[in-house]
Formats: sequence, structure tokens, C-alpha cells
Amino acid sequence: MLDPIIQFFQNIFSAIGRGIGYVIAWILFPFLSAGRWYASRGFILKGVVGLIVVLLFIAYGHFIYQTQVWYGFNPDRIADYKLETRTLPAGAPLSGEDPAAPKKCQPSAIVEVTADLIDMEVNQNNWITQAPLYKMGLFGIDWDNTPWLDNKASFQRGVNQAVRRTTVELVDRLARVRGTSGINAKLQVARSASLYDETAWYINFPFSIRDPASKQFNIAMNNLRGFNTELANCQSIFDGRTDNLLQFMDNIANDLGNTSSILTQRSQNYNAGWFDTRADDRFWFTFGQIYGYYSILSAARADFAPVVKEKNLGALWQQMLDRLRSSLKIQPVIISNGAEDGWIMPTHLATQGFYLLNARNTIVDIRDVLDR
Repeated sequence: MLDPIIQFFQNIFSAIGRGIGYVIAWILFPFLSAGRWYASRGFILKGVVGLIVVLLFIAYGHFIYQTQVWYGFNPDRIADYKLETRTLPAGAPLSGEDPAAPKKCQPSAIVEVTADLIDMEVNQNNWITQAPLYKMGLFGIDWDNTPWLDNKASFQRGVNQAVRRTTVELVDRLARVRGTSGINAKLQVARSASLYDETAWYINFPFSIRDPASKQFNIAMNNLRGFNTELANCQSIFDGRTDNLLQFMDNIANDLGNTSSILTQRSQNYNAGWFDTRADDRFWFTFGQIYGYYSILSAARADFAPVVKEKNLGALWQQMLDRLRSSLKIQPVIISNGAEDGWIMPTHLATQGFYLLNARNTIVDIRDVLDR
């Protein structure tokens, strides 16, 4: 009586084995065909083709290394700035023992942190999005549409989103007196450079030649640091008024709200679990954005210390930072976009969205307190 059952399972496993064999044969076919073609060619052609293959192997090896090794990544990097030791807000005159010495002012922690975030992106690491092999994709398929080699690029773009928002705020509000004084030249250059095309390389389709993104981002970094030098020499302005901080927090809340909406749409409409090939770039973009804002908002508390104290925002501000930091603890090896009520595949996007929304709600609460 067991023979039909045994035969049934034998047939199933045999079919699975044949299917796997067909898949392997399909994968190996182009390589085997290329090998046969290569073996039948002359010595000179073999040498040229072999050299090209070796160069491609080296290039892809280097590219894979760039995408998998992350330098400077540390969610708690803000502790290195020792912001708690700062006693004065950004732009405030520093008292010195020698009255004859040149006047000095407190530089901006926001500007310092933002410049260092750019340095981490393009100097400590390579800017992945501009790399030719990244732009070529996998046999013409955008790397963002695959499960491989796009996590670091997505993270970098998320950090850059926070950097861009901050440079815009510095030009429009934070470094101007009630928005009526002239725009600081260095910050204006920094804003333009930070908004540069993230995908640009030396040669771009259709065969235009221009600066790569990493060069422009370095220009932004250098001009941010130049502004801070001016500020430290009391030659520039940092306007730490309540309404400036309110607008800054409002725009960050809107930025995170847009990201939360993207996460929600992906989580609700594409419950493919581990097989959702776009879940990872959504997740790591959000992770990078939170990583950037966690550092920038930690710095903002130091730059706007009198406002935070006057409005009694210390506890609420710390709650916001704690919630942002909690979301950075979610670092799964493989991103899964499972159904929210699923029991096999996790739902990392929904979990991340929950933490993000909690942090955003606290930012909105801070904004409301500032508006009173």
C-alpha cells in the first residue's frame, strides 16, 4: 500500500532535481559557449580577450569590495563631538582672557556634523551611485531592482537627503538675520554643490563630460567648513532664533513624513517577503536618512541651546533622539517585506516605519511647543 506514496514522492524529488539541473544548465550555457569560442580562437585574440576578462574581473572585484565594506559607519559617532561640553550656542562670542586677542565666536555644530557626514560619504567611502559599474547594472538591470550590491548606495543617498535639507535650511534661514541679510557666499556654493546630480561621473550619457558627484560634494564640504571658520572668527552669522528652529524642525518632519509614506506604500502593496527586490533600497535609504538626521538634530540642540532651555524642551528633545537612535538598531542581514500579519517572513519595512513615525511625531510635538 505504501508503494504508490513512495513513488509519488520519488517523482516529486525527481522533478525538482530536473528543474534544478535545467536552471544550472541555463546559467552555465553562456559561459560554456564562450569557453568553446575562446578555445577555437588564435593566440593574439585569446590574449586580448583574456586581458579584457582579467580587467573586468579586477574591476568587479573592486566594485564589490566598495559596496560591501563600510568605513566610518557608527550610529553613536555624535558622542565624539562632546556637544554636552559646549556652553554657548552657535555664533555666540567666546570670552577670552586676553582682551587684545582677536575676537572669537562659537562655531556651528550643525555645520560641523553636516560637513563630516559628506566626508564619510565621499572620502572615507566611495560614492557608489556615480560608479560606472553601478550605473551599468546587472546585465542592464538597475542594481536597485536586484537584491545585491545596492544597500550602501541607498544608505548614502539617504544620508545625502539629510545633508541637502540642512544646507538649504542654512542658506534660507539659519545663517541670515530674519531672512533679510545677504546670503553667505560659501553656504550658497555648498547648497548648490550638495544638490548636484547624485549619479554624475566624468563621462555621462549621451557622452557629456562634467564633474563627478563626489567632486561637487567635496566642494560642499569644504565650503561648509569655510563658513564655520568664518563663524568662529565672528565674520559670519548664525541666527539661532525660535522661529528658525521651528521652521527647521517643520521641514525635517515633512521630509521624514514623505519617507514614511513611501515605506507604507511599499509595505502594504508589495508583500513579497524576502523576494521583494526593492525592499532593501527603501529600507537602507530610510536608515541613512535617519542616521544623518540623528547626528544633525543632536548638533541642533547645542546650536539652539538657549531656545531649548527657554522652551523647556530638554526631555522632549532627548525622547526624539532616543527614538531616532532606536530605529538605527534594526540592521537585518536580509531585508524582508512580509505581510504585517505574516508568520514566516518578517516585515522589516513596517517595523522601521513604526520607529520612524514615532520619531517624527516627537519632532512635530517639538515644533508645536516652539510655535506657542
